[in-house]
Amino acid sequence: MSTKFGMIGGGMMGEALLSRLVVGQVYLPGDMVVSEPQAKRQEFLAQQYGVQVTGDNQVAARAIEVLFLAIKPQAFEQVAAGLSDCDRSPSALVISILAGTPLSVLESAFPGQPVIRAMPNTPAAVGAGITAIAAGQHVQADHLDLARRILGTVGDVVDVPESMMDAVTGLSGSGPGYVALMVEALADGGVAAGLPRAIALKLALQTVRGTAQLLQEEGIHPGELKDRVTSPGGTTIAGIAVLEKAGFRSAVIEAVKAAWMRSRELGQKS
Repeated sequence: MSTKFGMIGGGMMGEALLSRLVVGQVYLPGDMVVSEPQAKRQEFLAQQYGVQVTGDNQVAARAIEVLFLAIKPQAFEQVAAGLSDCDRSPSALVISILAGTPLSVLESAFPGQPVIRAMPNTPAAVGAGITAIAAGQHVQADHLDLARRILGTVGDVVDVPESMMDAVTGLSGSGPGYVALMVEALADGGVAAGLPRAIALKLALQTVRGTAQLLQEEGIHPGELKDRVTSPGGTTIAGIAVLEKAGFRSAVIEAVKAAWMRSRELGQKS
C-alpha cells in the first residue's frame, strides 16, 4: 500500500502538525510515514501517533500526495542530496517549513514537483498558530487547497508572495518570542509590585490572551482598545507614558525588522 503523507523531521513543529492531522483524520496513521534520525524519537512518535516511522528519508520521500519538510535549514543540503536518486512521485506536493530557504532552492532539489514554502509559528503546537504560504511555479489550485487543509489543522493560513516571507518570519515566526518576553516582564512587574509569582504569571498570561481574543473577535484596531482602557489621569496612561518614554513601541518594531533582516541573510546563504 502506498504512503500518502511523508514527513522528514519529527521535531516539535513536525509533531505539532502530525498530531493534528491524526486527530482531525486528515490522514489515517497507516497512510503516514515520518523519517526521524533519533531512535528514541522514532519510538515515541510511533507509539504516540501510530504512524510508520523510519530513519530513511527516501521512504518518506516516496509518499504519493505530500512530502512535508520539517528539518533545520542547515540540514537541507545534505537531505536533498540523499534524495537525488529517490524514486519520488512527480505529482507529490512538497511543503517546506525551512526558515530562510527560498522556493528557487527548494524547486532545484525537487525539479518539476509542486512546491509550497510555509512559515508557521510555535503556537501551532496547541492548534493556535498562523502559517503563511507562498506557492512555487508548478503549484495549482488543488495543491493550494491541500496545503491549506493540512496547515489549517494547526491554526490560520494566509497566502503571501514569497517576497514577503522574510517579513512574515520577522513578525509571526519570531513573534512568540517577543510575546513570551512581554509576558515574563509583566509578571516580573507584578512581583515587583508585591504579587506572588504564580498569581502574577497567571494574571499576565490571561491578560495577553484575553486582549488578543477581544481584538480578534470585535475586529477593532489596537489603538481603539488602548483608548478604551485609558482614562484621563488614570493608571493605564501612567503606565503607557513610561513605556513610550522607554521606547517600547519602537523597540518592538526594530525587533521585527532585525528578525526580517536575519531571515533575508539566511536566504542569501542558501
